[in-house]
Amino acid sequence: MAEEVKATQPRWVPLLLGLLSSTTCGALLYAWSVFIKPLNAEFGWSRAEIAMAFAICCLIFGLMTFPAGRISDKYGPRPVVMAGGIILGIGFVLSGFIQAKWQLYITYGLIAGFGGGIIYLPPIATAPKWWPDRRALATGFAVVGLGLGSFIMGPLATYIIQAPGLGWRYVFIYCGIGMGLMALISGAFLKVPPAGYKPPGWSPPAPATGAGAPKATRDFTHEETTKDAKFWLLYLAYFCGAFAGLMVIGHLAGFGRDQGLTAMAAAGAVSSLAFSNAATRILSGWFVDIVGVRIYFAVTFALQTAAMVAIFQLGGSVYGLAAIAILIGWNYGAMFTLFPATCLQFYGPTAQGSNYGLLFTAWGLAGFAGPWIGGYLKDMTGSYYMPFLCAAGLCALGTIILFTTKPPAKKNV
Repeated sequence: MAEEVKATQPRWVPLLLGLLSSTTCGALLYAWSVFIKPLNAEFGWSRAEIAMAFAICCLIFGLMTFPAGRISDKYGPRPVVMAGGIILGIGFVLSGFIQAKWQLYITYGLIAGFGGGIIYLPPIATAPKWWPDRRALATGFAVVGLGLGSFIMGPLATYIIQAPGLGWRYVFIYCGIGMGLMALISGAFLKVPPAGYKPPGWSPPAPATGAGAPKATRDFTHEETTKDAKFWLLYLAYFCGAFAGLMVIGHLAGFGRDQGLTAMAAAGAVSSLAFSNAATRILSGWFVDIVGVRIYFAVTFALQTAAMVAIFQLGGSVYGLAAIAILIGWNYGAMFTLFPATCLQFYGPTAQGSNYGLLFTAWGLAGFAGPWIGGYLKDMTGSYYMPFLCAAGLCALGTIILFTTKPPAKKNV
């Protein structure tokens, strides 16, 4: 059976399809800050009002991953991703025609966020099934497009906004069509391997035998996972890291413009963050093999804490803001490899779609709170000092949680 599957679909195909779909999601989410100045200039909306659209999108995106994972486990990833692509494209295109805040909240926040959340999880849960020998690497490759999407979208959106005869509305229209098509292509060819699939030349480790051998263990069920306190500690840590990262991502270009940088220089910082955000998703797996998950997790969160403080001192120059953006992007992007890999390590692959789908809702809650609170504090104080200080405090809390949380005891057969 494995030979037949390999002949019809090489196992690197799900990696490329995951890359394509996650690029769509990255374009949806991580270039949002380039719209802050144009929307403020045309409508006079405050930073908090503009950030609310991004916050709603992140919330809906995150909350939809859990049902999308459950449906994908039952019916397969193909119809789920294709349906999400259609919905995302419609919402993004409609955002180009808005005339009021509530319209943007519906088209970008609700509709596009709904479609993006449906697209995101199935490829992440599918790719490691084709790569049981390299699960962390497969997971990282499947999510690398989240960074790649913003790396492309940041300067592309800025170019369209500044082009004569175009503007921010055409970013939504043209890019919405392209993003919808990318998701449709990804979903059309995405499928899970047959039961019992093994890559050629690889066999799972044989269990130890004999009187002193450890007892045979099994994966956690989804219900058992949700009853484990360590799962909710991971959930809280995910919220802390995502809150800080999304607050910066949602306001990075606006912060750069406030510091006196040009629109293209501020967009360049967004692209710098996106580049490291993409690179870390694959490379973090190699670092984990060297130092271990807990140490690498704690180090990335500790560095993120320092970066949230340093951005206010160094963000006034083009190179300083780009350097801090690269550091923040690296630490933030590492979460999207480390959290699903840790969830897989703690609770096994059997219910990974449901388990990580639920865990990822922490990102959605943080995505709602982080950008909006950042905008609110900026409007209230006139500075980004308080938002970044708040983000640093949450990263410090996440550092403590991740360093002290150990894997749960395995379930015996």
